[in-house]
Amino acid sequence: MHILKRELKANLKSFIIWALIMVIFIFLMVSEFSAYYQNPEMEDILDALPEMMLKAFSMEGSNLTTTRGFLSIASIYFYLLLSFYSILLGTNIISKEERDKTAEFLMSMPVSRKEVLWSKTLTCLLNTTAMTLITSLSIVAFMLPYDLDLEFFKFLGWMSAALLITQWIYVSIGLFFASAFKRYKQSGKIAAALVMVFYIMSVVSALSSNLSFLEYISPFKYFEAQKLIQNNGFEMPFLIISIMIIILGLVGTFKIYPNRDLNL
Repeated sequence: MHILKRELKANLKSFIIWALIMVIFIFLMVSEFSAYYQNPEMEDILDALPEMMLKAFSMEGSNLTTTRGFLSIASIYFYLLLSFYSILLGTNIISKEERDKTAEFLMSMPVSRKEVLWSKTLTCLLNTTAMTLITSLSIVAFMLPYDLDLEFFKFLGWMSAALLITQWIYVSIGLFFASAFKRYKQSGKIAAALVMVFYIMSVVSALSSNLSFLEYISPFKYFEAQKLIQNNGFEMPFLIISIMIIILGLVGTFKIYPNRDLNL
């Protein structure tokens, strides 16, 4: 419990900064929505865009003039921002002990490395859950002036669950990278670059049927807004892949970190 409190306190500043970024970003996005809401001209503009562009940015079939349609288009930016937050959380929560030269103090405590890892993992779970709640509540709060129907809240519920799962995919990858790479300064950079690579894959996979296999590699394709709307929930293959990635990342972390040499 002492280590958990220590981790929560150590990550509080970055959590607050990222939470403020999300709230401000959502506010700005919703402010733009006032120009689109129930405006048929905007719908015509969207229909006029090339089909390839709509597919690439997950805008195909979305109605920009409705609350659910606008949220479905904006959702990719929420995934992207929270993916960066999550993968950096996973890498930093491991590597900061070496970076801040506190690893020797932590390992001198009467606890095993696995106990330390459990506290760090639980901290990630609490932080990502809180970040998802802040995101969802901010969306509702800023969109209250508009007509929020049952379909909007259904989609928001599925999207919130998808955001949490996506965050955990990247947290597990971040934890694994920080445990596997001996140079702690590199793990964060590589992890952040990986998020962009996955995002580019998600765009490219929609541009050609020959590259459609990339949707099984990029987590950004697992819970696309249109898939959530059309299926009224998750597609089982992508949910299974997500769970497997999370499990493999965590198992790899708990196998590697307790046995690796730390830079004290």
